[in-house]
Amino acid sequence: MERDSMDFDVVIVGAGPAGLSAAIRILQLAKETETELTVCVVEKGSEVGAHILSGAVFEPRALNELIPDWKEKGAPLNTPVNEDKILVLKDAKGSINVPPVFAPKTMHNSGNYVISLGNLCRWLAEQAEELGAEIFPGFTAHQLLKNEQGQVVGIITGDMGIDAQGNEKNSFTPGMELRAKFTLFAEGARGHLGKQLIEDFGLDQGKDPQHYGIGIKELWDIPAEQHKPGLVIHSAGWPLKQSKSAGGAFLYHLENNQVVIGLITDLSYSNPHVSPFDEMQRMKHHPEFSKYLRNGKRIAYGARAITKGGLQSLPTMHFPGGLIIGCDAGTLNFAKIKGSHTAMKSGMIAAESVFTAIKNGAENGVDLSDYTTAFQNSWVYEELYQQRNFGPAQHKWGNILGSAYAFVDINLLNGKTPWTLRDPIPDYAQLKPAADCPPIDYPKPDGTLSFDKLSSVFLSNTNHEEDQPCHLQLADPELPIRVNLKRFDEPAQRYCPAGVYEVVEENGETHFQINAQNCVHCKTCDIKDPSQNITWVTPEGGGGPNYPNM
Repeated sequence: MERDSMDFDVVIVGAGPAGLSAAIRILQLAKETETELTVCVVEKGSEVGAHILSGAVFEPRALNELIPDWKEKGAPLNTPVNEDKILVLKDAKGSINVPPVFAPKTMHNSGNYVISLGNLCRWLAEQAEELGAEIFPGFTAHQLLKNEQGQVVGIITGDMGIDAQGNEKNSFTPGMELRAKFTLFAEGARGHLGKQLIEDFGLDQGKDPQHYGIGIKELWDIPAEQHKPGLVIHSAGWPLKQSKSAGGAFLYHLENNQVVIGLITDLSYSNPHVSPFDEMQRMKHHPEFSKYLRNGKRIAYGARAITKGGLQSLPTMHFPGGLIIGCDAGTLNFAKIKGSHTAMKSGMIAAESVFTAIKNGAENGVDLSDYTTAFQNSWVYEELYQQRNFGPAQHKWGNILGSAYAFVDINLLNGKTPWTLRDPIPDYAQLKPAADCPPIDYPKPDGTLSFDKLSSVFLSNTNHEEDQPCHLQLADPELPIRVNLKRFDEPAQRYCPAGVYEVVEENGETHFQINAQNCVHCKTCDIKDPSQNITWVTPEGGGGPNYPNM
């Protein structure tokens, strides 16, 4: 197919914290040295921030370095954290307060802010555009563009106007080739091109498999008398402990009488009957959370996988022609439950490596191996090294004992233990047969505190062009019924937080149904399917959720 092409010095895939920070830093360096550089950022969401979802308690360390006068420029960091509360939920009603002195110091949030990460990314995009970045929302990075030597020389955006059978509609527009000296991949957790790059170039050789959680989040308006701006609550224990699963809940008080509440379920869980969505819904009924939500109104919903494998799972981040940065690589600090500041710093380091290479006359296909040295000499590496045993300890001993280990490892020894714990089993391989696990009887939603999946998806403003190829691809269309249903009671029905997957009976036959229009792009299916039969690829640009203030 004949495609139009555009040439840039740098193409960045993804307008999240890592990608936008990289764009800003490259153009800052160009401005300082009076160098002409062209930078393009492609974003699959309908606008910058549309697909951004995070808690979020934000540590401003990287932002302080990138834009020191961010306060004067109006960055949307409006609510400083003024109180941390850590709870162990014993059951549906009881709880224990954990004194701050006994919590891992990474959980202390003095100096941090409760924010909407989507709004911060919208602001960062404005800063990037002021410096000269070209940002293209609504365009997917559909496939890698490689030269004859196999080096990455850019990306190809997705075709528009293809029907469900793969035929061109009247509205057909072919994707474009965006060519670059260097391409930075900042797609977020389980980026589909990042996944391909890791496989193509063997970037995970010698590494533990990446590990993930699924974060489900809601935004609520609550009565003023129940609102405490700057209060940050984290919990562990119930309800996930009933199924021997790991994870934890959060509730953060923003400005304007709003709170965000959510649950992160570790995708290493073994009981295929677990439904992270339903765990989240019943969690809100605990008195420690319901006292803030009563008489409030839920106004937004979303879900997203997070990379949490840490240093042992971090792939080599450079390859011929580019870099993988941020959560696409897995730079989140799980012990802090924060990844925005580390993603930003990884993007800034990438920018400096790329800028130096271009200044030195580098052309297409150069392997920026010096990025590894720069990354390892940075504070982000120090952070990840300090907390490297946190995630494996949680998997090995559970939330409570794992956190006790983390207290000793991080608080007392500052991460300088002479060993590194390994976590070699991928999340999808942890599932046990359904017959070996107790079923879970989730309560019906009451429509006040808890809700069903479809009404939740409605609040995510998710929309896809219906007549297009399914972006949730099955390697073997018969496997979900032939294998997964028989062995695991087809867990896709439950691990998907958007009702995408159903097992339906029609004319006496059982079918696996994919409601792709519901997809909120969380990528959980690509991660947790026990047969690794589902591959998430990009739908038409602009499709998916449209998150406000998330």
